[in-house]
Amino acid sequence: MVVATMERPAIAGGTPVRTAPLASIGDSSGRDVGDEELAQLTEVIRSGALNRNNGTKVQALEAAWAERHGVRFATAATSGTAAIHVALGALHLEPGDEVITTPITDWGTVGPILAQNCVPVFADIDPRTYCLDPEQAAAAITPRTRAIIAVHLMGQPCNMDAFLDLSRRHNLYLIEDCAQAHFATWRGQVVGSIGDIGCFSLQQSKVITTGDGGMTTTDDPELGMGLAFFQDKGWSRGRVIQGMRVYKRFGLNYRMTELQGAVALAQLAKGDRLAAHRRKIAAHITAGIADVPGVHPPYVAPQAVSSYWHYMPTIDPDVLGVGGAEFAKALSAEGIGTGAGYAAALYLQDMFQRKQVFGTSHFPFDYGDRNLDDVDYSPGLCPVSEKLADSTRSNSMRLPCHEGITEADADDMVKAITKVAHYFAER
Repeated sequence: MVVATMERPAIAGGTPVRTAPLASIGDSSGRDVGDEELAQLTEVIRSGALNRNNGTKVQALEAAWAERHGVRFATAATSGTAAIHVALGALHLEPGDEVITTPITDWGTVGPILAQNCVPVFADIDPRTYCLDPEQAAAAITPRTRAIIAVHLMGQPCNMDAFLDLSRRHNLYLIEDCAQAHFATWRGQVVGSIGDIGCFSLQQSKVITTGDGGMTTTDDPELGMGLAFFQDKGWSRGRVIQGMRVYKRFGLNYRMTELQGAVALAQLAKGDRLAAHRRKIAAHITAGIADVPGVHPPYVAPQAVSSYWHYMPTIDPDVLGVGGAEFAKALSAEGIGTGAGYAAALYLQDMFQRKQVFGTSHFPFDYGDRNLDDVDYSPGLCPVSEKLADSTRSNSMRLPCHEGITEADADDMVKAITKVAHYFAER
């Protein structure tokens, strides 16, 4: 695609590449939800069995999910956050134990650590993939460390070779947070089946969706039983002693409803096709910007296949003379809505700075023989993460890459990126 040199961008008075909004993952314009889901839902409604323990859809979903991911156990839950909590709840962690993860993730990764009375320890990200850096995670290990949550960010798998080696050498549980990476692979193995436990979100924006929902997977029988117990109040269903229910261990009610299960069954059947479409759109954009000055496509490791939750290019300010914020503003003016950066480095949130989560106490940060200064949340802790999270300093931006995006839409993205990049590089 050739764009005239110095063609004026919209921010300089030129004509925008497009005026119609791109399809949105927030509604039917960008979500493949229709007759298949309705058929499954109709069966549930007509049965009158809306609870998973009276119905068949959630159990069928769990079996199909386990089969698709090559594991023996899958436990459905109410959200991706719940899926992470179910995973941690199966591990018999002690109050004050430490769990290492990335600060560039959703609260749903970190909240469950605190809910299990454990302490999140943050390690910096790889500057290419923005996933948790194995070397930084290794440096964060202490005698209190019990688990690592490796987040496959933006559909890009973490370096699972390194994390498997690290977790085995230090006898740590390895949890994969696959919320943004359904059907991504590492060395041909689907994420969520590589570590000890895999966790998925089915929230509205994810590769497949039930609006909200989650799934936790494992190939370990003991962990599989622990997942099921924690998801259903620790209740050993069907077993009664002297007329009393048997609660085998602590658990909460994270049961997915039959309504969610019905939608998820239909979505799972579409999952590989939806992921393939994302890869097709990403490849189209990558090919289109190959020769654009100062713009780089998302890095994908040779061992990995991404499922592109979003397409996240990076610009070179030395070539273009501007940072990500100004470039993103120019793209938005062309009708390609975006912004620089990604969320916030979680440890900079006030509750971590104060180390106060539960009321006015400092629990679990000062539990037992712990001291408040045992864990560091100081600004500057993870410089790569902090730069990515700062919209004034980040040089990366998110572009939509879902089933509602067509090749024509991708062409518009390429045209806008090319137009804006040439303008900044040549002015």
